[in-house]
Amino acid sequence: MSSVLNRDEFTAGYLIEADEHLRSAISNLLAVEAALASGAPQHRSVRELFRSLHTLKGLSAMVGVEPIVDLAHEMEAILRNADRHAGKLSAEAVELLLRGVRTIEERITAFANKQRVAPAPRKLLDALIAFQADAQLVEPKVTDTLSLDAELSAKLAAAEREQLASGIAAGRRALRIDFVPSPERSAAGVSITSVRERIGALAEIVKVVPRAVPKSGDAPAGLLFALLVLTEASDEALASAACTDAGSFMPIELQPRAAAELGPEDDELPDDTVQAGKSFIRVEVSRLDDALEKLSSLVVTRFKLVHALNALRDRGVDVRELSSILHENHRQLRDLRGAITRARMVSVSELLERVPLIVRGMQRSTGKHVRLQVDAGRAELDKAVAERVFPALVHLVRNAVDHAIESPSERQKSGKPAEGTISVSCFEHSDTLLEISVSDDGRGIDAAAVAQRAGRRVPQDERELLELITLPGLSTLQAATSNSGRGMGMDIVRRIAVDLLGGELSLRTTPGRGSTFTMRLPMSISILDSFSFVCADQTFAVPISVVDEIVDLESSRIVRTPEPQRGKLAALRLLQRRSEAIPLFSLATLLSLVTSRDEGEKALIVRPRGQAFAFAVDRMLGQQEIVVRPLEDPLVKVAGVAGTTDLGDGRPTLVLDLIGLSVLAARVSGETRASA
Repeated sequence: MSSVLNRDEFTAGYLIEADEHLRSAISNLLAVEAALASGAPQHRSVRELFRSLHTLKGLSAMVGVEPIVDLAHEMEAILRNADRHAGKLSAEAVELLLRGVRTIEERITAFANKQRVAPAPRKLLDALIAFQADAQLVEPKVTDTLSLDAELSAKLAAAEREQLASGIAAGRRALRIDFVPSPERSAAGVSITSVRERIGALAEIVKVVPRAVPKSGDAPAGLLFALLVLTEASDEALASAACTDAGSFMPIELQPRAAAELGPEDDELPDDTVQAGKSFIRVEVSRLDDALEKLSSLVVTRFKLVHALNALRDRGVDVRELSSILHENHRQLRDLRGAITRARMVSVSELLERVPLIVRGMQRSTGKHVRLQVDAGRAELDKAVAERVFPALVHLVRNAVDHAIESPSERQKSGKPAEGTISVSCFEHSDTLLEISVSDDGRGIDAAAVAQRAGRRVPQDERELLELITLPGLSTLQAATSNSGRGMGMDIVRRIAVDLLGGELSLRTTPGRGSTFTMRLPMSISILDSFSFVCADQTFAVPISVVDEIVDLESSRIVRTPEPQRGKLAALRLLQRRSEAIPLFSLATLLSLVTSRDEGEKALIVRPRGQAFAFAVDRMLGQQEIVVRPLEDPLVKVAGVAGTTDLGDGRPTLVLDLIGLSVLAARVSGETRASA
């Protein structure tokens, strides 16, 4: 075995962990800043921030990235001092630490790209050291102590004691709740992890301390966990959550400080968590991609089996047992697809973690006051989709701050609060679609001004306005700034959401009141549920998620437009459906396919941005999972075609983008009517 350590073996794992700790550090710094503004305690965020930086320093030392070690060490010193002073950080300290985190992030990016990692900036290191010296001048004031036994009190850091004392002084109840594990409770699924989760929903857990006790019938393992909490919940609710009796609760009270010492201060911040419960394993995304690729091959093989089975049936062979086996295989493939897809999913809240930092930086550069509201819920999406959509989300948020939100003085003149509001919300629109919206209460979009800037006619509705503002190279600013004005914003958003991910982009805007941009995206891209159909003797597929309805075409419900039509869409018709007149297009005509049929038998209805369109096809074939292969080569990429698939017959089948075709149909239809 070689004794030489290959650093590259640890690089992938280092980058994954470094990214996690960076996100945690940013999140906790922003939480500290929010606590400063509201006057709330900062204790837990300070401790978690310390742990992230301490771990990041150790990992960076292992792979030899010394500039990060230098920065993290000086930042740790500020946080260690803050912990000794009841966990208090000033606004100046938060700003300095944010600069440090951004500098660390730059060096991690350089390391990931195998570029030279620049030394830690001397000015920043000097500023961190100088701040430590100034902070040492302030001593913590502890006038009261807590009614805890000496053993528990010794395990509390100064910040934790201050956290309890501050909560009691603010009128909250402080309690010690003991949980004793046992085989019976474990068999019932009750553990310290489940108890901690339930208690955490009712109370603020300050610390969980494991304690050894004499073995007995009540404590067969000789162990109990003391949970120190602050709460307003009732004893009954807490007892139910802790699976214990409320009579065993011990209140924690403030009492005048005696001569006894509070216990030794640790040089490092203590660990107040019990690491138990779910276990995780890190897997490279490329391995999950490989598993999905192999699953895709299995799906195609199943199509071939279906074709072979149908051929046997046509020859009179009894295939009932084979059909049963194939049906079971189909169910197993769906389960396997679900398992692999879930493994690739990431929380949308993780995607949105960096948005507050983006808004914070924009506030400083623009001088505007912005309040950010984020509602991610529990939605998830594929890792590949998340990585592709994040730049689009960044553009929408930056545009909202830079373009939409007015200056404080302008807002006050128009009767608005000086602080603007930006909301980022996300929810699952269906089992396969995710909807992400970015809203603001700013000035809205002036359609006439945008049209003048673009040299186009004034849009008649929001759909036309969206088409206008997503023109390549268009900017509504007279001069470029450090944030925007280079014509590289909304065009990128449209290309990512619509062209790259096959989703939708829509706009709602009201002058003087604000705008909302909404992206409706597939949660996963690769294996999709689809409808297959025949049009002009060719087979096509379309994702189920984009089809609103499939209807029979009856001549009694089809109305031809009265005005003469010329050009490509001369056969434009209207389909009467539930008191609604829906434009009906021949899919064969749109795709320039030669067909001998005048009318189709079925129509696929889609509703991009709420406007319905119907596409006539010859007949439906069925529903199945398909593996979509995107058309990357610009020479074969065609508007209205999302990719290709194999339905088991060995021939490529086009997967249509009906949303893109509806936009094309509406545009060509308008041009045709204008020329008539």
